[in-house]
Amino acid sequence: MTLIAIIITLLYLSLIGSLIYGFDKVPEFSLRDLKPKTKFSVVIPFRNEETQLTALMESISKLNYPKDLFEIVMVDDESDDESNNILDTYLLHKNSKIDIHVLKTIRKTKSPKKDALTLGISHSKHDWIVTTDADCVLPPFWLDTFDEFIQRHQPEFVVAPVTYSRLDKFLYRFQLLDILSLQGTTIGAFGIGKPMLCNGANLTYTKNIFEAVHGFEGNTHIASGDDVFLLEKVTRQYPDKVKFLKCKQVLVTTSPQQSLDDLITQRVRWAAKTSSYSNWFGKLTGITVFLMNGGLMVFGLMALIGIIKLNIFLYLLIIKFGVDFLLIFKTTTFINQKEAMTSFPFAFLLYPFFIVYVVFASVFKGYRWKGRDYIK
Repeated sequence: MTLIAIIITLLYLSLIGSLIYGFDKVPEFSLRDLKPKTKFSVVIPFRNEETQLTALMESISKLNYPKDLFEIVMVDDESDDESNNILDTYLLHKNSKIDIHVLKTIRKTKSPKKDALTLGISHSKHDWIVTTDADCVLPPFWLDTFDEFIQRHQPEFVVAPVTYSRLDKFLYRFQLLDILSLQGTTIGAFGIGKPMLCNGANLTYTKNIFEAVHGFEGNTHIASGDDVFLLEKVTRQYPDKVKFLKCKQVLVTTSPQQSLDDLITQRVRWAAKTSSYSNWFGKLTGITVFLMNGGLMVFGLMALIGIIKLNIFLYLLIIKFGVDFLLIFKTTTFINQKEAMTSFPFAFLLYPFFIVYVVFASVFKGYRWKGRDYIK
């Protein structure tokens, strides 16, 4: 058992070490104030977002980008709250000249969000599609940053960072550390040439490349994963056209889940799609992370009853703590949220229990999200 513990730890150390190396290989992008050229269609699906839409619309109204170079396509995914009334009120009283359309989704598959995105893209009038979520707040230079990156690097699929906006509770800081570990992993994987993750809350791609890979075809039986499965398809066919935009000016913020039950449900929803990943490096990463976190629980118990030496377990714990801390610290430094690191030690101890529960729940249980049941 000691040998197994050491092998798993070395594999984990190699994996996270490579991601830390890759994180530094992705350069930060700086704006040069180029003249805007790119025309964007921003597609935003929404379902029951009455508490979030006002903040989103206010951030849209503050976008610095020329208003004749972008449109907003809102797609209502069968909301049964006040979301549409809030949008109607905003559109009635808005003083801006932003081109905003509201569509009603047409359900065709088992993935409502993919249906909504596909509809929005089909009605878009510009070549570049930008996606975000209705519970997000957009930075003023969001589209400017995408435009300059596109002008200077000629990509066709651009992944950008996402973070949480609140830190006033441990639950929020725990979620922040969790999502920043995913952001660090995302950036690090791009840095070593093995992109495997992205977030649909901050993503842009050409309509041509979306159509070339046949959109979400082949993944519509899976409720979530509109972002990662699309990334996998594009990376497989057009690897040189996929880039990560490491820039603070493009950072989108969203709200953390308000309760532990909501957090677990969200993470189960995220984890439910991982068994369908086709990216071998993504699968290896997921398996390694699960084995390390699950292993810590098992090895800790074995150390207590004397099956493995306590000092061996402590060495493994220190190694994991060190590499996890370094990757997340780099990410919090980039995002400017280093204050969350004060909760890292306690979050580090809780995380193995959290991730193991989420993984097993995603395998054996369905979940309920925004009033809909998803059965395994």
